[in-house]
Amino acid sequence: MNMLNKRTIVMGLWVMVGLYPGLSWAASTDDPLLFNVMVNELESNDSGATPLTWDAQAWLGHDLKKLWFKTEGERTQGDTKEVEVQALYSQAFSPFWDFQIGLRHDAKPSPSQDWAVIGLQGLAPYFFEIDAALFVGESGNSGLRLNVEYDWLFTQKIILTPEVEMNFYGQNIPQVSLGSGLSDITLGLRLRYEIRREIAPYVGLEWSKFYGNSADFASRDGLEVSDTKVVAGLRMWF
Repeated sequence: MNMLNKRTIVMGLWVMVGLYPGLSWAASTDDPLLFNVMVNELESNDSGATPLTWDAQAWLGHDLKKLWFKTEGERTQGDTKEVEVQALYSQAFSPFWDFQIGLRHDAKPSPSQDWAVIGLQGLAPYFFEIDAALFVGESGNSGLRLNVEYDWLFTQKIILTPEVEMNFYGQNIPQVSLGSGLSDITLGLRLRYEIRREIAPYVGLEWSKFYGNSADFASRDGLEVSDTKVVAGLRMWF
């Protein structure tokens, strides 16, 4: 384990212990210990390679202080192509916004990457859901991610969700095919039917494109620089 990993892990543990001294498995009547698991996307697409992609989050904690776990990734024909996990401490600083700090680990693609994370997550005016994070990695690597989505209710059960995600990097990381500047943009449009609030199948479209040096890396690796897919999947929470 390199020095950055040790420092970021120690920093993360110190922050969690120092800022979250009241973590307890005993629920109180005023501020009980709660948990939530949300699988935002568990889906496949029409690429013909039988892919399975996921995007999920879980949290454990009280009203103002929580521990978050986030993961996303992709498996194709039984081979795991991408895996990202984040472990975060979250502190609410307003009724609709949380400040988050912690660690991110990219297990795939190889070689693995480790990052410190500082982020904001919350609900902007007009009910736009925002998840923004700054990443600081090894050898001075840095990244920025912005994810925005919105739920448009046709009825109480039929909901259309547009989503946009952008990734930026401070320098080229050729080992994992990431280019400096704007790396990629993904636009999604998913229409779901809530059988119950907790479970909803959906269909949709997703368009993605690499930019700059990331586009050059994608071409080198035999990937499409721009791609549009039909997706179908399941959204659920408990």
